[in-house]
Amino acid sequence: MNIGLTGGIATGKSTVSSMLAMKGALLVDADVIAREVMLPGHPVLGKVTEHFGQAILLEDGTLDRKKLGELIFNNPEERVVLNGITHPAIRQEIRERTEAFELQYPDRLVVVDIPLLLEAREQYPYLDEIVVVYVPRELQLKRLIERDDLAREAAEARLSSQMDIEQKKALADILIDNSGTLADTQQQVDKLWHRLVLQ
Repeated sequence: MNIGLTGGIATGKSTVSSMLAMKGALLVDADVIAREVMLPGHPVLGKVTEHFGQAILLEDGTLDRKKLGELIFNNPEERVVLNGITHPAIRQEIRERTEAFELQYPDRLVVVDIPLLLEAREQYPYLDEIVVVYVPRELQLKRLIERDDLAREAAEARLSSQMDIEQKKALADILIDNSGTLADTQQQVDKLWHRLVLQ
């Protein structure tokens, strides 16, 4: 079975994916893949460099994330171009890894961790259920400020750039409420595991 795992920034998605992996789930992580396609020698980085120029590379040929970020931050058109190059490649890699796991380990739960899953749900028809890791917005904001050492306004801006967590909650097939203790979250993960794997 393949489940999609998502949530908002600072809701504890990686905590939950780690808990599931500890129980034996196989993990496909979109963030890891997004970094891999930007490594030297990858065709995606080649296409990005073709469009944005050599200035986005550091001397050793790796991506200067800060420089690329500056180019697209205040330029929505360029962000669309970048996403047009990277997203299809990332989605294809996610699908290939998920299918490879399915073939190799048909009895294992495959967890596909995608931050913007609900924003592009139709791109992932092979995911059986969507798990959303949830905390209320005020707690999300507090955790983000503490985690990334941000001013409140900067944290607010980051949250506003994503789909609202309440909206994600409403679209979830399964909800993991991560606003309590780690033990509370673990209990919900155990229950989820029992329902999906052991029943």
